[in-house]
Amino acid sequence: MSKKKILVVDDEPFILRSLSFVLRREGFDVDEARNGDEALEAIRATRPNLVLLDVMMPKKNGYEVLSEVKSDPELRTTYIIMLTAKGQEADRIKGMELGVDEYMTKPFSPMKIVERAKAVLLATPSPQAPT
Repeated sequence: MSKKKILVVDDEPFILRSLSFVLRREGFDVDEARNGDEALEAIRATRPNLVLLDVMMPKKNGYEVLSEVKSDPELRTTYIIMLTAKGQEADRIKGMELGVDEYMTKPFSPMKIVERAKAVLLATPSPQAPT
């Protein structure tokens, strides 16, 4: 079985580095994006098994990225966990309406993210690679 691919999307360098580090240490293939445009480009190019997506980012926010991915027939099965400091119920509802698979509120433990990634990726079949 090939390594499961995870895309970590966050404009905060410390979060990006720490999540990428712990996920790589656990054996995942990890790519990074620092804004919404980079995220969409990476999702289309690499078809990750899981996207850890921040909400508040430059260029396109997480909701915009989520909406584009979930409305694209070729990408809509991409599993997305939104990571956000916005814990208000209205924000959670907005994410759910746009099709987010899970919502995690900052601050969070990187090991909690690893646990969720393992649970999701062991239960999720790999998407087809782009042709």
